Amino acid sequence: MIRFLLAILLLSLSSCQLFNQEQKPESVARVGKSYLYKSDFLNLVPAGTSKQDSILMVQNYIDRWATQKLLIEAAERNLSESKQKEYNALIKQYKIDLYTKAYLEEMVKQTVDTIVSEEELKKYYKENKANFKANGTLVRMRYITIDKDNPKLATIRDKFFNFNKKDKKFWDTYSLQFKKFAFNDSVWVGMEQVYSKLPVVNPENRDEIIRAGKKLQILDNQDLYLIKVTDVIDEKQASPFGYIKPTLKEVIVNQRKLELIKKIEKEITDDAIKNKDYEIYK
Repeated sequence: MIRFLLAILLLSLSSCQLFNQEQKPESVARVGKSYLYKSDFLNLVPAGTSKQDSILMVQNYIDRWATQKLLIEAAERNLSESKQKEYNALIKQYKIDLYTKAYLEEMVKQTVDTIVSEEELKKYYKENKANFKANGTLVRMRYITIDKDNPKLATIRDKFFNFNKKDKKFWDTYSLQFKKFAFNDSVWVGMEQVYSKLPVVNPENRDEIIRAGKKLQILDNQDLYLIKVTDVIDEKQASPFGYIKPTLKEVIVNQRKLELIKKIEKEITDDAIKNKDYEIYK
């Protein structure tokens, strides 16, 4: 169907004698009064591309260019004047939006302060804590997955459930024997991460296992899971500061950007009024 329509377009253009024009130097194709030149696709083919693939890429580019030219010419002939005015207005507005957005982004990039102090983060969190609800259960925990026949199991289990920072050398030595482990229970994680790291925890048993202060040993075939849940925050409760900290920084920086944009817009307008480049006639 598409080929049939294109054939009709080509015949229509031919009947208007548009294809009787002479080839221009360096041109590789023509549609109506539009020409495609070699310079239009000099950087099209990446270095190292085979000759066969290069030819195919160039041919596809030429075909695409011709199809677009034929379609736009058909659209300009067949769309109503009111529709063309509507679309031209949209194009004009899009150009304005594109240019102003790019200009403001560049100005903001060069000017905005992206450094946010810990004090500022904590202050913002305290004032807006209610706006940062957890989307799901958050957990602080530590765990080990170990072979149930490990000869040091009793010692490892005792030290795990009576965790002491002084045992760092012990853990550095024996952690190489663990299949999985995580000791940093000051970090908040979501349940999806818990499920992926601990397959013995699932949505059906999570309420039994994921409780603040819970200590567990779960045997699964040859694997023994040692789990200690330090703290839990349920869905809809305020997200903890440590978990939401990166988001807080992003929010604060974005607010600075918006304020800077408003300042730039006001200053450029005020300067134009002052210099009599902008006037409102009454």
